[in-house]
Amino acid sequence: MVRNQTPGSVRIRTDGGDEWRYDAIEKAATFYDCNRSNAVAFACEDVDTLVRAARHVLEWDDLAREQRREIAETLSIRAVTFDVDTSITVTRKGGE
Repeated sequence: MVRNQTPGSVRIRTDGGDEWRYDAIEKAATFYDCNRSNAVAFACEDVDTLVRAARHVLEWDDLAREQRREIAETLSIRAVTFDVDTSITVTRKGGE
């Protein structure tokens, strides 16, 4: 019999310089109009979907190189940057 490996709860530290995390979670809860736990899960799932969608848009054939660069710059955030060269690359910053 296989036991579920999912923990009953997960803590997110908000001390020691990580106080900003609480505000971020609150913003997500407001955005998704749900509790903090669901907001964190929704945001985590949406990141992958949004990055894939952004990459897809940047690969459209009918975009000029300058349009691609502007879109890449607009969509780049703290943890993910989009660079346009002859190919589209996505870089994840940090390891957290």
